[in-house]
Amino acid sequence: MSLFSATLHPNVGLGFIVLGASLHDILTRLKAEPQRFLKLDLVYSPDQPVTEPIVLTLPANGIRLRFDGPEQRLRLIEIIDFTKNRITYQDKDISKPASSQGILGSPRAGGEAAVGPAFKNVYHRLFGPTYAGEYIPPDQDSTNGVGTYILSYPGVAFSFPLPASAYSPDKDVVSLLSSSASQIASSVAVFSGKSWTHARETLWTEVLPSVKSSFLFSKSKEIVPDEVSLVKIHGGGRLQLFKKWTNASTWINLGETTPQELVAELGPPDAIYRKNDQRMYIHKTRTASHSRSRSIGGDYRRPDDLTDTDQSSAHTGSDDSEDEVIEDDFIGNVTGECFYNYFYLGFDILVSPPQPPSRTPPSQINANGDHAAGGNPLKNSSPDRLVATKLVLHSNVPGSYPFNRHRRCRWEIAYLGPDPVIDSETLFDEMEERLRDEWKSTYASQEDARRRQRGMVLNRGWGDSPGSSCEFLGGWEDSSGGMAAKKLDGSEDSTTTLYGFPGLVFEVLKNGYVSAITVY
Repeated sequence: MSLFSATLHPNVGLGFIVLGASLHDILTRLKAEPQRFLKLDLVYSPDQPVTEPIVLTLPANGIRLRFDGPEQRLRLIEIIDFTKNRITYQDKDISKPASSQGILGSPRAGGEAAVGPAFKNVYHRLFGPTYAGEYIPPDQDSTNGVGTYILSYPGVAFSFPLPASAYSPDKDVVSLLSSSASQIASSVAVFSGKSWTHARETLWTEVLPSVKSSFLFSKSKEIVPDEVSLVKIHGGGRLQLFKKWTNASTWINLGETTPQELVAELGPPDAIYRKNDQRMYIHKTRTASHSRSRSIGGDYRRPDDLTDTDQSSAHTGSDDSEDEVIEDDFIGNVTGECFYNYFYLGFDILVSPPQPPSRTPPSQINANGDHAAGGNPLKNSSPDRLVATKLVLHSNVPGSYPFNRHRRCRWEIAYLGPDPVIDSETLFDEMEERLRDEWKSTYASQEDARRRQRGMVLNRGWGDSPGSSCEFLGGWEDSSGGMAAKKLDGSEDSTTTLYGFPGLVFEVLKNGYVSAITVY
């Protein structure tokens, strides 16, 4: 395997790895070149996978990437092993083999000479003079008494090992790092900020610029749509999509918004999925399991308490079925409905014949009968015209079975109010309590509410697993690729639980976080 070669751009990135890029984007790009990136190690918190940082290490390339949890954006790039890469800055190597530097360097544990950027090369040839850096003393249990001196420039910082006995706040940086034991940097960090000291305070919360504004991206001819940073769920089939780095937002009204309007606002989908699976159909018909008597299609209205909201069309020829009678019932019912898969935006949209959206939340009912915000007073009355009828928002939770199929989509249930906000980082127990309080007036009794809202266990690891909360899309078996995902207990679990509320279906992981939410 040849060395990983990349150009360092302070404040921007390292080669094609750009600060602010999503975890999904980076993983997709790395997995597309398995010969170049032999191994990917992903480390995350199993208890707080969407709030704590995520660390992606490329051990064969000497690179480590750190992402924040809520947005899953690349915040920090670290070069930790200079023997496995070739990094340049303004067409000059920042690191050369120890023998060519004319110094022995600081020895590693195995007695080998350290390879990394030489202080003289960094300070005098590449980046020039800079302000005094920051010294991090060694740990109390350190046996060698060597700390770290951070030499910082705008957007890039170098870590030099420095014995505590050699450090003095009165010495200038050249005097401190002139000893042979401190001339070779052990690592390099690329970040956004004027210095590491300032950047560290807002590393995980700073609003990073769009990767589309990067001069690296501008050289590419690839057209990428504006990113959807937040989806607000207003109830009654109304969703408001906010585009990051702008004040613009667009509305999707389920049962009204057409495919043409979706493409105009969001761009063409990354894929179109036409497969149908009726394994959840039994929960809609509510007929005897051995009975062939069924109502006409118009009688199958979607009850608000139903966890499966599938209104899919006929089985395709590629679907295997052991029950030819059931399959015959669907032959000829080809409506053209399909899923628009927006993998890089984090959601899927079901396009099908018009259906009435879910009921308006009680707290949002307008006593004056005024038109709801975002709605369209001119309803689509054509029964054979396709419209958006369902939206599946994916949280891309590390450790979940469909991880990295979509990028993370952040969402918020707006009709539950701002105190506190119920969003994609909220544990489901808290969501459930607020939702039960919102919808309690629509149930006959508390027992009726509990019966309608009980969970349904689902195992995605059994064969052709579902690709959303209510649609069995399949294609998840190879979703992990060659990536090793590490969590503290080392376990893997593909079991989730589905919970239904009017207009919403939640797919909940065992740690209490929502893996996907279906809005209908």
